[in-house]
Amino acid sequence: MTMHSDIAGQVAYRAGLAAEDCVAQDYARRGYPIAARRWRGSGGEIDLVARDGAGLIFVEVKKSRSFDRAAQQLRPAQLRRIQAAAAEFVAGEPNGQLTDVRVDLAMMDRYGDLRILENVTM
Repeated sequence: MTMHSDIAGQVAYRAGLAAEDCVAQDYARRGYPIAARRWRGSGGEIDLVARDGAGLIFVEVKKSRSFDRAAQQLRPAQLRRIQAAAAEFVAGEPNGQLTDVRVDLAMMDRYGDLRILENVTM
C-alpha cells in the first residue's frame, strides 16, 4: 500500500464518520434518538440504530459523489448482513423479534446534502 492510498483511505474513513454524525443528528432532530452507533454483531455491523417509540430503525449510511452512486453501493448481500445483525440486536429488546423494525438508507452526496430512503428492500 502506498502512502497516497493510505492517506486517501483515511480521508474516506473520516468522511464516512462525518456523514454518520450528520445522519445521527438528523434522526435525533426529527425525534428518533440514537440507540447505538457502529453496532457490531456476529452477522455484521450496523452504522446507526435509532429508536422510533418501541420500534427500531437500522440505518446504513453511504457517502458518495452522488445519491445514485451512494444507492448503488448498497448491495443485496450487505442488506442481508444488516438484516441478520438487526435480528441479533432486537433479541435484546423487550419485545424481542416482535419489535417493529425498518432499514433506512441514508445517503450523503459530495455537497453534504442528505437524502434518506426509508424501509429499504431488495
